Amino acid sequence: MKKKLKIIIPLIIAIILLVPVKECAKDGGTIKYNAVLWSVTKHHSAHDLEGRHGYYTGTTVRILCFKVYSDYPKFVPEQKGA
Repeated sequence: MKKKLKIIIPLIIAIILLVPVKECAKDGGTIKYNAVLWSVTKHHSAHDLEGRHGYYTGTTVRILCFKVYSDYPKFVPEQKGA
């Protein structure tokens, strides 16, 4: 019984810390995956600023609340006639 507990308890802790929850924003398609130890945000937000039609896109990765990768924002102009 004790041997099973030594295996099950760390497995449950790992699942709680590493398995993400998916969140969707209503800004044009941004999706965020949150876990206790990490998060990934796939940005996709529609904007119409200063006569520029298009959307911003990119990805942000955080591990232990530290930003380790980000290529957001990238502006993608709307294609005319598509």
